[in-house]
Amino acid sequence: MKEQFKWLAILASVLVSASAWAAEPSADETKIRQAVTSYVNAFNQGNAKALAALWSPEAVYTNPDSGEQVVGRAAIETQFASIFAAAKGAKLEATTESIQFVSPNVAIEQGTAKVLSAKGDPEESGYSAVYVKRDGEWLLDRVTEESPPVVQSNYEHLKSLEWMVGTWVDQDEQSTIETTCHWAKNQNFLVRSFTISARDRIKLSGMQIIGWDPAAKKIRSWVFDSNGGFGEGSWSKKGNAWHVQTSGTAADGRKVSSVNIITYVSNDQFTWQIVNGQIGDELLPNIDEVLVVRQKTE
Repeated sequence: MKEQFKWLAILASVLVSASAWAAEPSADETKIRQAVTSYVNAFNQGNAKALAALWSPEAVYTNPDSGEQVVGRAAIETQFASIFAAAKGAKLEATTESIQFVSPNVAIEQGTAKVLSAKGDPEESGYSAVYVKRDGEWLLDRVTEESPPVVQSNYEHLKSLEWMVGTWVDQDEQSTIETTCHWAKNQNFLVRSFTISARDRIKLSGMQIIGWDPAAKKIRSWVFDSNGGFGEGSWSKKGNAWHVQTSGTAADGRKVSSVNIITYVSNDQFTWQIVNGQIGDELLPNIDEVLVVRQKTE
């Protein structure tokens, strides 16, 4: 048994040593990372000469804004001198994500760069930099920049419903309806979850998703409840009121339809009414307008 523990201890020691060895960057990778740091420092100091010295003698720099290409250190120095003069005080941040060695003398560094300007929003891009090894030093030879994809947001179409965000309560002596609304990522959808309780027991719950239909050019919604029913709605605005024409399928398979009228009163109050309801062949009585209030956070 002691021998087994001994061998386990030796094996663990070997594995830990191997893990530490594998995590240790090579001397060449360390030099490339140091070159990135030197590049950022030269940029932030506005030192075009020091920055150009980090490029290979035959390097080609492509201006990402104009598309203009310049060749060689002297031309690169001139290019960056004009860039620094036009954008005084601009600062660069760079993050290396990976370094791959194509050959003993060629490596590709991939990362993200962010230029911070006092005059506007930060400009962020991904980049791929080719390094070549000359006389033991790793020098830039080419850099390709890629702007991050533009995230589509339909916030402008939905912002008139932003007041819905929060928790709302409609309550009487018999039951309580609580609705919580929040933005989905990129503000492309509003997500509303609801529960209907009677005597502190949840009778029904569900979720509604509200979004902009770019094909129909209007707001639409989809709702699903805990009984298995589901439906969709088409929204139209009339003054301070939203009329939601809904249609769907009940849990028992019958078709249902109605018009929900949601009227904005204030940021803390709205009214809700259901008219023209129908399930299967049965017409349903209208639900009188009720006042729904925002639940205050403590």
